[in-house]
Amino acid sequence: MSVPSAVVAVDWGTSSFRLWLLSAGGTVLAEHRSHEGMSEVAGRGFETVLEGHLATLSAPRELPAIICGMAGSRQGWVEAGYLDIPANVTGIGQNATRVPGVAREIAIIPGLAVRSTDEPDVMRGEETQLLGAYLEMPGGARYCMPGTHSKWVSMDGPIVTGFETYMTGELFSAINDNTILAHSTGGAGPVDAQDPAFLTGVRDGWARPEKTTHHLFSLRAGQLLHATEAGCNRARLSGLLIGTELAGAGIRGGEQVGLVASGLLQRLYHAALSECGAKLRDIDADMAVRRGLMEAWRSYSATTGDRKRA
Repeated sequence: MSVPSAVVAVDWGTSSFRLWLLSAGGTVLAEHRSHEGMSEVAGRGFETVLEGHLATLSAPRELPAIICGMAGSRQGWVEAGYLDIPANVTGIGQNATRVPGVAREIAIIPGLAVRSTDEPDVMRGEETQLLGAYLEMPGGARYCMPGTHSKWVSMDGPIVTGFETYMTGELFSAINDNTILAHSTGGAGPVDAQDPAFLTGVRDGWARPEKTTHHLFSLRAGQLLHATEAGCNRARLSGLLIGTELAGAGIRGGEQVGLVASGLLQRLYHAALSECGAKLRDIDADMAVRRGLMEAWRSYSATTGDRKRA
């Protein structure tokens, strides 16, 4: 006998779309992925795109959906707002915003905000991944979530006490593709986490972040003067930027870090953090966001159920 679906769980980013049909116990029964992120769906509409994926999976019309990510931004489907820190990450589901005017019950999870005037910061989508990571590693005080915009989060139990965003991934793409260094790195290409050039770059960026812009130009000079190979330069560029991020995040040798990542980013950050002496707990990013979505749905549905009974 097949297990019935309980909820549609969606991580809807700027450039990507990930959907899972989950059982009541959180088991993945089906999934769909595409590049139909927020920037791609404005013309067709969020509901049209979502229902198209669900029709492909033959999902029943009465199946509710819980969504995190940019669908809840100001330019998204429905603005879901932000919870100010300090915030209890287990409460994001209770504060989800229901999408009006649609037949299916759909709720969008809010982001988190640091409203400091000196260093304001926001996250949207990562808070759900963080909830899943917290459930996986409840005793953690520091979590690293690499990406185009990497997040470093400090927690006291379930309370998010602070976080910082580093534009490391976006900077790598911009520098590698659109500056003079593109002639030295060869543009797009793989980076090996065990490449000595990558690890040397990590150490230099971490130990001497104030010299990062000089080290970047040295990639160009090294190619001109010593014919340094493009793949080596690309690896060093990646290492320098990640190492500088780790310096900014205040990483110290011996510190425990929950690394929430998958694929190449997991390998690169694991190698970089290990090079700087951190003690790591690897947490799969896909698992974390699914677990966070499921937990947020349980919290949301319990809260709305209480409201309906009141």
